Amino acid sequence: MNQEQIRNLIDALASSGLSELEYSEDGCTLRLVKQGVSSASARGGRDADDDHAAPQATVQRASGDPSDALAARPDECLAPLYGVIHLQPSPGEPLFVQPGQQIAAGQTLCVIEAMKVFNEVRAEADATVVEVLVRSGDEVESGQPLFRLA
Repeated sequence: MNQEQIRNLIDALASSGLSELEYSEDGCTLRLVKQGVSSASARGGRDADDDHAAPQATVQRASGDPSDALAARPDECLAPLYGVIHLQPSPGEPLFVQPGQQIAAGQTLCVIEAMKVFNEVRAEADATVVEVLVRSGDEVESGQPLFRLA
């Protein structure tokens, strides 16, 4: 599965009325879920009635072995997809989060722009931001560490 295929699938989900999309190829499964669709399957987020919710992405090996899954260490927040990272809502505005800041579950940490779709990355649990590992405007890969948390 290449990046162009993934981008096309993200675009297709974002522009459709679907809430989830799953695609498998060569032993790798890509599952896209729009935020707010189900609190159990989406990473924090918006109300379930938000029709314009951005997709979330997770990638897993077909073997089902937990060691194969792309997963963050408990002290890291990983990029859910490839794109350009934005650490503030718009130029000149304050950063979403800064080192030393206490964050709450569901709080927006950054935004990743992929194929002109802005995907919010939210905290999965209450924590403290220890370190920001990327800069605004950087291209990030899926699974790349973005923040170190405590």
